[in-house]
Amino acid sequence: MKIEKVTTENIHLAAFVHAESWKASHGFLPKEAVAKRTVERQTVYLQRQIDGGKDLYMLTDDIPVGIVSVSDNMIENLYVLPERWHCGYGSHLLAFAIGKCDANPVLTVLNNNTAIEMYRKFGFKETGRTIPLNPELWEIEMILER
Repeated sequence: MKIEKVTTENIHLAAFVHAESWKASHGFLPKEAVAKRTVERQTVYLQRQIDGGKDLYMLTDDIPVGIVSVSDNMIENLYVLPERWHCGYGSHLLAFAIGKCDANPVLTVLNNNTAIEMYRKFGFKETGRTIPLNPELWEIEMILER
C-alpha cells in the first residue's frame, strides 16, 4: 500500500475513485444527479480543489482504492472504491490525513453516512455545527481534539 500526492499525471485515477464512490454512496439522490458524476466531471472538480489549495492524496494497493484531501486542518474528499469498503482503506486514509494536520482536524459528514461511526472510533466528536442541505439532509461538523 502506498499514498501519493495527486498530480496531473494521476488525477484521472483519483477522479475514477471519487466518481465510483460518490455514485455508490449517494444513491438516495435522484438518478440524474448521480449519473452526472463522471470521471471527466470529477477530474475538473478535483483539479479545482487542488487549485484552491487543497492537498489531494491517493491510496493505491493493487489498484487506486481511495482518496482524501487536506487543507490546513480540514479533511475532505475521503472516498474509497465501493468494492473496497470495509477493508480498512478508509481508516488508513483518515489516519494519514490526521497526520497532515497541525492542529485539531475537522471534517464534515452527511447525516446519513455510515462513516460517522468510523470517525467516532478515531475520536472525532460533533461540534454542534450543521450545514443544512435540505430538510432531510445536512452535514455534521466533527473535530478531533488532541
